[in-house]
This record gives sequence, structure tokens and C-alpha cells, in this order.
Amino acid sequence: MLVALYLYCQIPFGKMHSRNPEIIRYAEVLNRTPSALAMKLTNLASLDPAITLSGRRGLENVSTTDKAMWDEMQADWEGFAVEARQTATALGIVGNLEPTVDELGIPEEVIDYTGAAKTAQVKIRVGQALFRRAVLSAYDNRCCITGLAEPTLLVASHIVPWRANVKNRLNPRNGLCLSVLHDRAFDVGMITIAEDMTVKVSSRHADGSRFFETAISVYDSQPIALPEKFPPDAEFLSHHREHVFQR
Repeated sequence: MLVALYLYCQIPFGKMHSRNPEIIRYAEVLNRTPSALAMKLTNLASLDPAITLSGRRGLENVSTTDKAMWDEMQADWEGFAVEARQTATALGIVGNLEPTVDELGIPEEVIDYTGAAKTAQVKIRVGQALFRRAVLSAYDNRCCITGLAEPTLLVASHIVPWRANVKNRLNPRNGLCLSVLHDRAFDVGMITIAEDMTVKVSSRHADGSRFFETAISVYDSQPIALPEKFPPDAEFLSHHREHVFQR
């Protein structure tokens, strides 16, 4: 079940089928059929409000254990990330290589791989790796503002900054898939997301250049692409508008 949840966080909803090579590989190690594992993933989808509120339906024969583990994951993303990663490693089914520290966007001041801090840093790295994959897979690996689909130029951007909300720093609903440029613009408050899920651009930094116009200003009032799962939390977006966005 841990592995199924771990996989659910990393695969776009539209790819949760028995022909997916990653599902086939995980199923073999778990001694399950790809169809059985795909069915478990679609069972989990029926617990995901982002799926059910969009009119889509997962399979509904979820167990009490499924529901309990889903709720536990939602309540403790860091604990889930570490335990699921340990389980996957023990089974020999860790997915892609972990992203670099720079790709994960971990603040420099918390990077310290020496002494007593090492265990904490490993947890941060594991959690951030899962956060990145969960956010990018939710948005089908495309920037929600521009549609850019080049993985090396995409960032799982925190809505509420890393330091401001420890409990939700690994919650995928505290993330947006953005290009590196728009991630930076979002972090410094140059852009935000309005209540109607459209981009709002601050006029403070408008420099009259063609680049700013075509790369930033052109997206003002444009709707973002909403994710298949883990939609951005309204309270987190409100926090960004109130405390980060430069009005």
C-alpha cells in the first residue's frame, strides 16, 4: 500500500494503466499483476478530491485501510515521504535518480551534510524529491502558466515559502509547476495567482523591455492550467497574495 501511494504521487492520472512501463516494473517486484496495481491506483483516485470534483471517477472499492493510509499521508507528508522511500529502496524499486540540490530548490542555509545534521538533510532531500515529482506529475510535467514541457526547466515551486509553513512544505497542494523564470518571479512576488486561478502581474518591475512584455506581462489575467490531482490550496494562494505578491 505504501508503494502504491508512493507511485500514485508520481504518475499522472491519465497514465495509471496496466501498460505503463513503470507500473509493470513495480508490479513485478510486488508480485502483483500490472492490472492489479493499476486498479489499486485508480482506487486511490476515488479518495482524491481533485479527481472526483472534476467529474472523473476512480474505482470505488476502497478499503478502510486505504482510506486510513490516505489520511495519514495527507497529515504527515514528510513522514510518508521517508517511509515510502525506505520501503521502495528495500524492494529495489526506487525510480529515477534523485534530483540535485539545486533542482530541488532547498534553501542554501539548510544544506549541511556533516555531523548530526546529516539525517535531517537526507529527510529534506527525500521529501523534496517526492514533492517535485508529485507536483510535476499533477501538472502533467508542464508549466501551469506557459505550458513549457522541458523537465530541466521546470520547478516544483512552493506557494507558501519553505520557511513559512513547516507542516506543509512537502504538501503537493502547496506547489505549482512553473518554469525556472516564472518560479523566480513567483518567489519574489512579481506574479501571483488570483482567486479565479488567473495570473496577476505586479507593475512594480515592468521595465518596458520587449522581454518582460513577452515573458511576464503577456500572461497577466490568463488562466493557469489546473492539475489533474493535488490542486493548489486556496488558503496557500491567499497567503501568497497577501504576504509575497508586490501590489
